[in-house]
Amino acid sequence: MKSIWKVAACSFLVLMGTGTVFAQKMGGTLRTVVRDNPPSASIQEEGTSSTVIPFMPVFNNLVLFDQSSHVNEITNIKPDLADSWRWSEDQKTLTFKLHPGVKWHDGKPFTSADVQCTWDTLRGKRNGGWRKNPRGNWYQNLDMITTNGDLEVSFHLKRPQPSFLVLLASGYSPVYPCHVDGPTMRTHPIGTGPFKLAEYRRNQVIRLVRNPDYFKKGKPYLDAIEYRVISNQGTRNLAFVSGEVDLTWAELDVDGAKGIKARQPEAICDLGPQPILGEVLYNPKDATMSDERIRRAIALAIDRQAFNSLMASGKVVATGIMLPKPAASWGLSPDQVKDLPGYGPDVAANREQARKLMAQAGYGPDHHLSATLMVVNRPTHVTPATLLADQLRSIYIDTKLDPVDISVERQRLAQRSGYQFNMLSAAPAVDDPDSVLFQDFGCKSPGNFGDYCDAKTQAMIEEQSRMADVKKRAQLVHEIDRRIVKQAVRPVVYTGYLGACRYPYVKNVVRAYNSVYNNSRLEDVWLDKRP
Repeated sequence: MKSIWKVAACSFLVLMGTGTVFAQKMGGTLRTVVRDNPPSASIQEEGTSSTVIPFMPVFNNLVLFDQSSHVNEITNIKPDLADSWRWSEDQKTLTFKLHPGVKWHDGKPFTSADVQCTWDTLRGKRNGGWRKNPRGNWYQNLDMITTNGDLEVSFHLKRPQPSFLVLLASGYSPVYPCHVDGPTMRTHPIGTGPFKLAEYRRNQVIRLVRNPDYFKKGKPYLDAIEYRVISNQGTRNLAFVSGEVDLTWAELDVDGAKGIKARQPEAICDLGPQPILGEVLYNPKDATMSDERIRRAIALAIDRQAFNSLMASGKVVATGIMLPKPAASWGLSPDQVKDLPGYGPDVAANREQARKLMAQAGYGPDHHLSATLMVVNRPTHVTPATLLADQLRSIYIDTKLDPVDISVERQRLAQRSGYQFNMLSAAPAVDDPDSVLFQDFGCKSPGNFGDYCDAKTQAMIEEQSRMADVKKRAQLVHEIDRRIVKQAVRPVVYTGYLGACRYPYVKNVVRAYNSVYNNSRLEDVWLDKRP
């Protein structure tokens, strides 16, 4: 199999194109929704789709996944602020040639110094005024960034890392301006992107307007994008069927899409695998949930087929810690999970094993464990949490739900306080093991909310990261996946099958099936005549 370096080399010296085969129309305002008020407008400081989706059009990356593809993968990474890139012979230096004449929205020139500032802040070598740095651990292998004039920048790695280009292509990897401080980026971000921020009223609206000086000539096609902040899903759907917005949030299940089609038959609904993992996450500081017997019992008690029916209309397969195929690339197959604890088809036998573990921990028919399960107060989160609570009754665990705002959940997770265990909805930023393994399971990672740290697993994580042979890397990733599942670290309960609806006059909106964070640039979206 070709090494990933050879695949990436196919992109070397690819020039930025502006041609198109469609007769796009200029003008108009795309009206859509956001389900939560963004905690801030600073993509680099946040870890939620409610920030990256509405503010991604404000920025550019060095490189970006093809916005017309349903799959984010290294073979469809395209130029953005970088016209071209190349790897050194030892595969430890990645050099970008930058596009000339690019300006920030405030008129100042974009240069290689801005790239250097951004990644020096990400790796903790520069104080950019950020309050948070959730993806700093992505760049622990980055040794330094150097510039050669205004239009060339090089990333020097400590060791080869094939996934590095993939991380840079994420919607979570915009380039920031050196001359703008953190507080400004949180409230009125300055980017180089196709749209500029015109209005940001918390809990109401985010309005972007066309950047007339955008360096990709002829783009964007829209005059503006308006995101209405609507916290209730029913109200969001009503805004669509009443014609107030043109595009829904990507949260509709099969029945939800049918309901919309019944009221608006012309609506185009794109449903498919949703790149989320519903996981049980334990508070590492909670004495009860620190008991390995209880964690293993919970993992055995889960009926994943019931979750598949509830959350995905039976259209997905059980998986481990990586997103499952065919939409994603690195997940375990059904054959690879069937012998893992709790994945076998005999649910009754699994739960009998679970009850034996609970008995060893001191619980039984006459002495139940009372536990509190934290969950984000959205229907898509509360629904699976309710099913989990029902299933845990079979092993003597009486579970009370604690619905909280997502900001409260994140604060409690970060502080390791205020909860016992959590029904977590995790969506990998990119479909690559480095993104998931280092962030969620790497020792001392800020995103490793369970404080999992296993020396052998850590060594395996680091080893897979440097492997250029895709087949061999996948084999090692599968070993890591199975190892973590067997340890009952954070059991994966379900994956999703969801989507969005739009009206036919909305053109070139493409949702990726293996990430929710990377396809929202919208510079290619245009509107045909509204009815």
